Amino acid sequence: MDDDIIDVNCNPKKPRDINLEHITTADLLLKGEVVKTPCTRAANSPAYNMDLYFKKEFMQVTGSFKERGARFALLLLSDRQKEIGVVSASTGNHALAISYHGNQLNIPVTVVMPTCTSRWKIEKCRSYKATVIIEGRDIAESRIVALVLAKERQLEYINGYDHPHVIAGCGTIGFEVLNQVPKIDAIVVPIGGGGLIAGMALTVKMASPNTKIIGVELEKCPSFTRALENKSPIYTAPNSSVAEGLLVPTMGCNAFPMAYTLIDKLVVVRESWITLAMLRLVEEEGCIVEGAAAVGLAAILAGQLNELQMKRVVVLLTGCNTDVVSFGRALERGLFAERRLLQADSDESERQGGLLGLLEKLSKHGLAVNDLLSETVWLKLAYKMEVDRRNMPSHNLLSLAVLTKKLEDSSLKTTNQQIMPNESKENPKTESLDEPKKGVQKALEKRAEEEKPKRLSEQSPQRTRYGILEKARQEPPSVYKHKKLSMLKRVASSKKHPV
Repeated sequence: MDDDIIDVNCNPKKPRDINLEHITTADLLLKGEVVKTPCTRAANSPAYNMDLYFKKEFMQVTGSFKERGARFALLLLSDRQKEIGVVSASTGNHALAISYHGNQLNIPVTVVMPTCTSRWKIEKCRSYKATVIIEGRDIAESRIVALVLAKERQLEYINGYDHPHVIAGCGTIGFEVLNQVPKIDAIVVPIGGGGLIAGMALTVKMASPNTKIIGVELEKCPSFTRALENKSPIYTAPNSSVAEGLLVPTMGCNAFPMAYTLIDKLVVVRESWITLAMLRLVEEEGCIVEGAAAVGLAAILAGQLNELQMKRVVVLLTGCNTDVVSFGRALERGLFAERRLLQADSDESERQGGLLGLLEKLSKHGLAVNDLLSETVWLKLAYKMEVDRRNMPSHNLLSLAVLTKKLEDSSLKTTNQQIMPNESKENPKTESLDEPKKGVQKALEKRAEEEKPKRLSEQSPQRTRYGILEKARQEPPSVYKHKKLSMLKRVASSKKHPV
């Protein structure tokens, strides 16, 4: 990154030190300003063979622990900076926290969010009177835009997980936990960018050296594991995950040295255990949490922390900001992981009274039907169309009714020839249900490509900023990096109004 847009508070060449005095100051300033969340014993603690407690940070006003760091960072701004305002890049929890507390303190807040951010999070930030700018395909690009805005408008950039004051704010959770639960053997903490576990580890190790600090990160984005192997933070390509709040590709440069020396164990957890943990928290504790908050319990369920059996353990539940659809899917995946939700095919419904007989058989075995798809002739094709329909924009849809009419108006062979004109007429293939399914899929893809709206009015996609980046990716890394930074600088400079 160019020197003129670097974050002075999170500079890899000059890491900032955070000590217990900073965390003590944060603890004093935050009393009465953020919720002192409960830390309660798990309702089904004996089943885990340990004395298990949950620290419920999702009960903060904006639904996550991020309020502590955001509030503390805003309180320490100079009077002049409080008038000018702050800027930050975030996909969710930090954006909500800094927008809410900026509004409470009358400090102007600008948030840069990637294009993949959920609409409800964007609207929630705006309801807190924050200026929201939608720019960048991921948090890394949004961060560059935010840094350029900070330089041009003299705004204070606040990193959501690595700013020294944010780390100190996170450390106050350690004080609360030690006061709420005596003689703790271990505390299990989620790891994304590392600010939470760094602040908590410093607090706990100073006050209770024998208490173990255990970090849990995602198998789909093990940025801390990679940093340990490299002896310094290094980029780790993230993959899609149910715990999107932990998809931080590069460990914080301030947080890493602290966490590296203070934590006792690091485990990497798989997706299936996270969804099962979310299900258990709903059923046993009545807690609706996001995937990132469930990774601690997931590690216990996966048997990765068996050395903590018969000991007193605190697990952090960090947030609850998830949409209804994603949460419902996660619960279904949890049911499937526990073999309580199964998928089965049957041809019983093809004969008269067959469906009723099938339901009676299932009932005798204590099984209930969650969903039922009944089709006869075009079963495979209809199912494929339904899956494709859910994943396509509304303007690209080809309705099943239209498709059925087309298939009825022409023979199967003629339809195949229309959909696949390049197929040789001299050597026709044997017809099957799979062939029209493949042909329809190609027709849908062609239709979607033809009707896809062009970006930036009528310009060619290759001339859009993302098209330019994709072309630049094929060039040497130094050339690509220069073009990417230049483009994002121009984008940030052109942002006069929120999008």
